[in-house]
Amino acid sequence: MTSQDTPTSTPHLAETVGFEPTRQAGLDRLAQFAPRSGAHYAGQRNYDFGTNNRSSVSALSPWIRHRLITEREVLTQTLAERGAAGASKFIQEVFWRGYFKGWLEQHPSVWQSYQSGLSSAQSTLESTASRASEYREATTGSTGIACFDHWCQELRETGYLHNHARMWFASIWIFTLRLPWELGADFFLRHLIDADPASNTLSWRWVGGLHTKGKTYLARPSNIAKYTDGRFDPDGQLSSTAEPLVEEQDHPLAPLAVVPPLPNGKALLLITPEDCSPETFMVDKPVEVLGVIGPAQSGQSGLAHSFKKGAVQDAEVRSGGTAGQTSSTPDWTAAIMNAAEAAGTDQVITSWAPVGPVAMQLEQTKEALQQAGIHLYYAQRQYDRLTWPHATKGFFKLKKKIPQILGDLGLSD
Repeated sequence: MTSQDTPTSTPHLAETVGFEPTRQAGLDRLAQFAPRSGAHYAGQRNYDFGTNNRSSVSALSPWIRHRLITEREVLTQTLAERGAAGASKFIQEVFWRGYFKGWLEQHPSVWQSYQSGLSSAQSTLESTASRASEYREATTGSTGIACFDHWCQELRETGYLHNHARMWFASIWIFTLRLPWELGADFFLRHLIDADPASNTLSWRWVGGLHTKGKTYLARPSNIAKYTDGRFDPDGQLSSTAEPLVEEQDHPLAPLAVVPPLPNGKALLLITPEDCSPETFMVDKPVEVLGVIGPAQSGQSGLAHSFKKGAVQDAEVRSGGTAGQTSSTPDWTAAIMNAAEAAGTDQVITSWAPVGPVAMQLEQTKEALQQAGIHLYYAQRQYDRLTWPHATKGFFKLKKKIPQILGDLGLSD
């Protein structure tokens, strides 16, 4: 580690990041971070200096997650500032998100298995008082493990955690507290403002030894002490072993969907929380704009729901819609039909939604719309089309293709 990479929490580097759910806020954060995407990021990215100092990481994930800013935009500015070699670590982190999305897209049974396991674990909470008590202690930050309890409160209060803290948290949840991983993944999904079905599900599975079978991630007190800059040292409180979780079900590779080209003619633009920069893929101006998010899920953090709603509303306004018209109804079909009828069109265009709740909702809606003579079309981004086919095994396979993908995207230093 060079002197310029030495971690520090001096005041001039301390930085509190506010998460405003607008595209402009994401672009501003990107401009602020891009000059530090090289040696600074490579040397400090594993350090969690605490809630009030996010100088070691980009903290771009909430905006990228909802595509208020896109991976392509992040890569373009990063390459302009530091080049492919200088920012290689950060560029790889950007592609990890695409890897997880592409991998789950080609292994959809993993999502189904997670949903089934979560339902079973929740039933156990209802029938077993001791397990319910353990779960309550974990999710309220009352375990007595200072670092874990702090991260729990930080997550609840800010909707965000440093990536290293997320791994430590998951490892302690699984191997020290011995709680079902599905409950922990669900806790993250309901509270993180950047909660992504693919990244979240597969990261929890990776920690537990299910994604890369037999390989687990063990949170070690010395590692926590080092990378929290001495704020925590849970020596003697954590499990010293991490026996891999096992599952009976296999998850075969499924072919990627072939997405037909977009239709000509006037169309209703449907904005979901999966993609809030429709202006970057829409060619023709839509005749009307409708944003949908659905109601807040049971137990969902108000912060997470508000960010999601704000992101969709921001996209609506930028796309020519009316502020404050985002639909929170669980019945997307009726909302879309009414909007299409008002716009005088039978064509609806939305961004492709990867495996997860929005994709499930859209598939159900699409069938109902077809019966009413309304056709739902998907727009798929070039970045996803180029990245996902290489996400069939481990990340290394995709990592080797990064230079080629950047070239195919027309990006260079």
